[in-house]
Amino acid sequence: MLGIGRGGPLGDALPADDALTASRSPAFSGTAAAPAAIEAAERDAWVVLAGVHGVGPVSFERLVGSFGSVVAVLGEAASQGAVSRLIAASYGPGGESPTLTAEAARGIVAAAADIDRRLAVVRASGVIVVTLADEAYPTRLRRIELPPPVLFVRGEVEALDRARAIAVVGTRRPTEAGRSLAGQIADAVAGLGATVISGLAVGIDAAAHESAVRAGRPTVAVIGGGHERLYPAANRGLAASIVGGGGVVVSEFAPDTEPSRGTFPRRNRIISGLADATVVVEAGSRSGALTTAAWALEQGRGLHLVPGRVGDPTVAGCLAFLREAAPEARIVAGVAELIEDLGLLELSAGSHAAATGDHQLTIDALMGSLGPAERALAAALATGSASVDELMIATASPGAAVLGALTSLELRGLVFEAFGRYRAAGQLAAAHGPGAMARTRQGGPTGRAA
Repeated sequence: MLGIGRGGPLGDALPADDALTASRSPAFSGTAAAPAAIEAAERDAWVVLAGVHGVGPVSFERLVGSFGSVVAVLGEAASQGAVSRLIAASYGPGGESPTLTAEAARGIVAAAADIDRRLAVVRASGVIVVTLADEAYPTRLRRIELPPPVLFVRGEVEALDRARAIAVVGTRRPTEAGRSLAGQIADAVAGLGATVISGLAVGIDAAAHESAVRAGRPTVAVIGGGHERLYPAANRGLAASIVGGGGVVVSEFAPDTEPSRGTFPRRNRIISGLADATVVVEAGSRSGALTTAAWALEQGRGLHLVPGRVGDPTVAGCLAFLREAAPEARIVAGVAELIEDLGLLELSAGSHAAATGDHQLTIDALMGSLGPAERALAAALATGSASVDELMIATASPGAAVLGALTSLELRGLVFEAFGRYRAAGQLAAAHGPGAMARTRQGGPTGRAA
C-alpha cells in the first residue's frame, strides 16, 4: 500500500491482522436477490466461521482449501486436538507462516460448539447474508485481493452493484467548507446516477450520505463493526434513512461484533473496493480516510484528493499523499472538473439508451458474440459450477485454453469464481432461467425467503 498506513503517508503501518498482512490467494428492512449457490448447512457454516475473531479472508480461504468445505472445517474443530490441525491448515503455499493464531483457532473450536446460538444472533438481527459463492455478491468487491467471504446487509443488496459507484470519504472533524464540499460532490455524483459509498462516520462521511439521501438516491454505508453494535450511535437515524431510501448498510462483521481500532482499516478496503474511484475531502496527517485512499490505489481504482492551503492541518494528509502518490492520485480542481474526471458525464448520456433496453442481448446473440472456447465453457457452466479440471474434461480443452477463456468470460461479467469453482453470472446465468443458477430470495443465513 505504498507504505501508507492508518497514521497517514508518514504514519505507522496498519495494525496486524491476518486479512491484511498475509498474501492472498425494525428501522431496517430489505431483501436480497441471490442464487442458492451453496446448501443451507454450508451457508450457515460460512456465517459461523466468518464471525470468529481473527479469521480473515486469507485464513478462511486456506481452511476451506485444506478441508474442502466450511462444514468440514467446523467438523474438524469439534474433534480432539483441533487447534494444532487448524493452525497447520492455515500455512500458505511454500511453507508461508500460518495466518491463524492459537487464539483464533480456539475461537473456531468454541464456535463449532456454539453454532445454534451464533446463528440465532444473526437471524434475530434480521440481516441478509451474502456469501462470496452467491451471484449477488458485488462484482467490484469480488475483484479485490482480499474480498470478505461473507457480507451482512441491511437494505437493498442490489445497491451494492450498480453501474457506477464513487466513494466520498474524509475526516471526522471537517471544517464547514469541507462538509459543504463533500455534500456538493455527493449531490453531483448521485444526481448523475452513480451510487455514493462512504463509511457512516461523523463528519465528511455523514455529509456525503446525507446529501445522497436528500437527493433521493441510494447510498452505501460500510460499517466497521456489527449491525447490532452500530458506531457511532449518533448515526443510527442516518443509517435508517439510508435503508429506507433504497440504499444499504453493510459489514463483513457478524451483527454482535464490537467495533475496534483494528476493524476500521478492514472496513476501509471495502469502501474503496465497492467503488470505481475514491474522493478524499479533508484528511489530516493521521486520518483513517488515508487508508481508504491507499487501498484504492492498491486495488487499481481511481483516487482523487481535494488539496488545500499549505500549513492547514485539516488537509495535511491530502497534501502529503498527493506528494507521495502522484500521478496516480489526482487533484480535485472543482466539482465540475471532478465529475468530468470520473467519467460520469458519459454515464448520464448513456442512461436513456440503457433504460430502453437497446443493449440487451438475446441468448443467441450473446453466444454468437463469444469465441469457440468461450462458447464451450459457457455451455458447460450453464448447468452448475465446475472447477478448472472439470471444465477441461467437459470441453476437451487444455488447461491454458480453459484459463484464458475463463478470464475472457470474467471480464465480460458472464462468469465468477469462488474458492476454485466457476459459475455462470450476469446475462449468461439469466438466459438459462430456473435451474442450477435460478435466483431465489435470500432472507438470512439459511436462505429462507425474506
